[in-house]
Amino acid sequence: MASVDSTGSSASGRLRSGDLLHVGLAVVLLLGAWSVGGLEVSTGKVSSIEAMNGSTVLLPCTYSSCIGIKNLYFNWKYNDNGTFFKLCEAEIPTEKVEPKVQVFHDRVEFVGSSKTNNISILLWNITFEDEGEYTCFARNPKEKNRNHSAIFTLIVVDQMKEVDNTLTVIIVSILGGVIGLVIIIMVIKAVVLHFLHKGNEKTKECLVSSSGNDNTENGLSGAKADNKGTPKA
Repeated sequence: MASVDSTGSSASGRLRSGDLLHVGLAVVLLLGAWSVGGLEVSTGKVSSIEAMNGSTVLLPCTYSSCIGIKNLYFNWKYNDNGTFFKLCEAEIPTEKVEPKVQVFHDRVEFVGSSKTNNISILLWNITFEDEGEYTCFARNPKEKNRNHSAIFTLIVVDQMKEVDNTLTVIIVSILGGVIGLVIIIMVIKAVVLHFLHKGNEKTKECLVSSSGNDNTENGLSGAKADNKGTPKA
């Protein structure tokens, strides 16, 4: 009886360990899927911009979620040396439904759309005091309030820097010259081939004509020789 109990307990232990392994794998897979398809916000490939004092700039931000959204909350904040000022905020009930945005700054305008997952804003008539970091934040309750943020840096200048295009002009000029030279060579080649073709045709015509004349002369001389050799009746 003792041996039977021992076997049964060992089998039960193996089952429990196997169940725990399966549960662990399932949790890892779920966490991986959640992290891969989770909420993300982005300010684009370029995370900073230089703009002239007095101009209007776009602060871009988009969100994405493979799982989908529900009551997605977002806001924009300006970081003034560690003090954050909220510029606007809103909640998107579901996908493709436009939010009712609350704006807390007189020179800020919301220009995004939930139809394109866009929560960008415009900052009008910027000043040097507007320079700094702007944070785009979003939180998705559908993903257990998963949140994500992205920072966009604004640099305000008195005048835009002039870009030195000397190297570009030199490269374009060289490429233009090479392309022009190739075209000229191709045209010359085509003209030469054309005249060579014409010359070959004339040579062939001359050879054919000369051969015909030779055959005619040979035929006539042969006929005369035959006539002379024919005896009179």
